[in-house]
Amino acid sequence: MRALAAAATAVAAPTPARLRLRLPLAPRAPRSGHCRAAFPPRLLRSACSATTMGDETSTSASVAAQTQEPVEGAGSVKQQLSKLVVSSLSTTVPDVHVEPMVEVCTGKFGDYQCNNAMGLWSKIKGSGTSFKNPNAIGQAIAKNLPASDIIESTSVAGPGFVNIVLSNSWVAKRIQDMLVNGIGTWAPILPVKRAVIDFSSPNIAKEMHVGHLRSTIIGDTLSRMFEFSNVEVLRRNHVGDWGTQFGMLIEYLFEQFPNWKEIGGQAIGDLQIFYKASKHKFDNDEEFKERAQQAVVRLQGGEQKYREAWQKICEVSRSEFDLVYKRLNVELEEKGESFYNPYIPKVLEELNSKGLIKESEGAQVIFIEGHQIPLIVVKRDGGFNYASTDLAALWYRLNVEKAEWIIYVTDVGQQQHFDMFFSAARMAGWLPDPKEKKLPKTSHVGFGLVLGSDGKRFRTRSTEVVRLVELLDEAKSRSKSELLQRLTENGKIVDWTDEELEITSEAVGYGAVKYADLKNNRLTNYTFSFEQMLSDKGNTAVYLQYAHARICSIIRKSNKDVEELKMTGAISLNHPDERVLGLYLIRFAEVVEEACTNLLPNVLCEYLYNLSEMFTKFYTNCQVVGSAEETSRLLLCQATAVVMRQCFQLLGITPMKTTTDPNPKQKQSG
Repeated sequence: MRALAAAATAVAAPTPARLRLRLPLAPRAPRSGHCRAAFPPRLLRSACSATTMGDETSTSASVAAQTQEPVEGAGSVKQQLSKLVVSSLSTTVPDVHVEPMVEVCTGKFGDYQCNNAMGLWSKIKGSGTSFKNPNAIGQAIAKNLPASDIIESTSVAGPGFVNIVLSNSWVAKRIQDMLVNGIGTWAPILPVKRAVIDFSSPNIAKEMHVGHLRSTIIGDTLSRMFEFSNVEVLRRNHVGDWGTQFGMLIEYLFEQFPNWKEIGGQAIGDLQIFYKASKHKFDNDEEFKERAQQAVVRLQGGEQKYREAWQKICEVSRSEFDLVYKRLNVELEEKGESFYNPYIPKVLEELNSKGLIKESEGAQVIFIEGHQIPLIVVKRDGGFNYASTDLAALWYRLNVEKAEWIIYVTDVGQQQHFDMFFSAARMAGWLPDPKEKKLPKTSHVGFGLVLGSDGKRFRTRSTEVVRLVELLDEAKSRSKSELLQRLTENGKIVDWTDEELEITSEAVGYGAVKYADLKNNRLTNYTFSFEQMLSDKGNTAVYLQYAHARICSIIRKSNKDVEELKMTGAISLNHPDERVLGLYLIRFAEVVEEACTNLLPNVLCEYLYNLSEMFTKFYTNCQVVGSAEETSRLLLCQATAVVMRQCFQLLGITPMKTTTDPNPKQKQSG
C-alpha cells in the first residue's frame, strides 16, 4: 500500500504495457468531460437587493462557510431537538442505547414528534422495568427533556408519541438571526467532511447529448447542497479519455489530414461527424481497422506522435464540453480514465495478494456472492476494463484524496456494475459493511431516462440523440420569445437592455430545464416537454421565479429599508398563517439534510414549491404594507425571499430580475 501511495504523489503519464479495451461486463452509460465554468458576467437585477448578510447565495459564500466553526444552535431544528431527546433518553432508560426518533408532526397537536416509546417498550418489557406501557415511557421522555428555549410545550398521545410545540419567540428569533447573520447559519451538519461526487462524465470525441443532462445537473445540485452543508466536495469528471476508439480516431486524423498539426482543431471540426466517419471506415475497411488497432498500441506505448494526436482530440472535446458546462453554470474537475491507468497494475496486485482474483476462462475475475457472473478485472487479451479502472479510481479516492463518501451519478442501468464493484471493495477491506453505518462509504445515484412525447427515449425526428447544445439553444429561444411577449404586453419592454434580455432568457430557459428534471424522483423516467417546463403555472421554475419576483416587489413597494428593519425590527408570529410560514421557513435546514442524506434533489424542489404556496396563503390573509404588523411581516417576506434564493442557488438556478411579474396587482386582504 505504501508503494501505491508513493506512486499516487506523482502525475504519471498513462503508459500501460497492456492493451486497454473498453468492453465492460455489464452495460454502462458513458461517463463525461472537463470544466471550471465561470459565473455569468453579472447576476440578474433583483429588487430584493443583492448578496447581503441575510442573503448569501453565491458560490463564494458557500466556500467561505466551509471554514466556519459550528456555533451554538447550529444544525437543523430536528438536529437540535434530537440532542434534547438524547439527553432525555439517557435519563429515562440509562441502560438502553437507541437513536433519537424525531420527525415533523403532521397532526394538530404539535410541530415535531418523538417516536421512541414503542421501540423502547419492545426492548424493555418483561425485564422488570417500572414502566407499564409505551405511554408511560412517552410521559417520562417528555418529563425528562432538558429545559430549552426551543420548546413551548409537550403532550403525549396514544402509545407514547411525544408531541412537541415549538416556542413562537424561538422560531421568530431563529428567523431574525438568519436575516442578520446569513442563510449559512442554517446549514445542516452532515457526518462527513470530504466527499467525491463523480458526475457528468461524457466520452472524449463524442458530443454531449440529452443523456448527459441528468447526470450533470443532479450531480451539480448534490455538490451544491453538500458544499452548503460545509462538506468539502471534490467534483470529479471521470471522462472516457482512454481506450480503443482513440486508435480509430487518431488513424483517421492522420489519413485525412496529414498536416493536422498545422491546422489544429479545424482538422477535427464537428466531433459527431468526425467520429461517425472514422467509425464507418473502421467497420468497413479491414486494412484501416488493423492500422487503428496498431495505433492504440503505439498510443499506450507512449509514442510522441500518437500522444500529441490524442491530446489534440481531447482538447477539442473539452472545449465543446466547456461550452455546455458554462451555460449550465456547472463546475467540474477532470480526472479521467487515463489519470487512473497507472494505478491499475498495483491495485490489481494488491487484490490478487488478498486472494480475490481468480482465473476464469482466460480472464482474471473476482467472484461476488449473490451474482451469477463474476466481475472481470483483466480480460482474456490482457486488457483492462471499467471495473479495473473504477477499482483504481476508488483506491485513489480513499487513500490519496481521503474521501469519506464517494458518490457516483449514472443511469440506473449501471446498478449491477456498481453493486459488484462496491462488493469487491468491501471484500478487499477498503469499505466497511454497510450495516455498520461507518465511513468511508460509497453510493450509486441512479436515475431514469429522459423520454419524448411518444414515451420513448428522447430523440430527434431523424432518430438521432438530442445534442445538449441544441436543447439549451431551444430552451433559451423559447424563453426569450415568451419574455418579449410579456414585456411588450405590460409596457415594460423599454426598461430592458438587450444584454438583460439575453441574460434573463438564459436564466429562465436553462433554469426551467434544470428544475423540470430535478423536481422528479431521480429513479423515475420523465417526459421532456418545453411547453410544460416553461409554463408560469404549477410546479415549474418559471412559476417559482415569478413568485420570488412578487415577494421582492412587495418589499420594494413598501419603501422601507429592509437592512435597517433587520437590526431594529422584530418578528412576531401571532396570526396562524404567520406561524405556519415561520415554521416552514425554519425547516429549510432539515430539508437540505434529508436531500443530502438520501441523495434526492426533488426533496428540495418540493420544499421550494410548498414554501411559495404557503407564502401566497400568508400574503392573502395577512396584510403587509400599511398594517400594524408591517415591520414583522416585511421581515417574513424578506426571509422567504432569502430562503427561496438559496433554494435556487442549490438547484443551480439564477433568479431573474423582478419587473416581469405577470400579476403585479395581486389582491391582498385588508
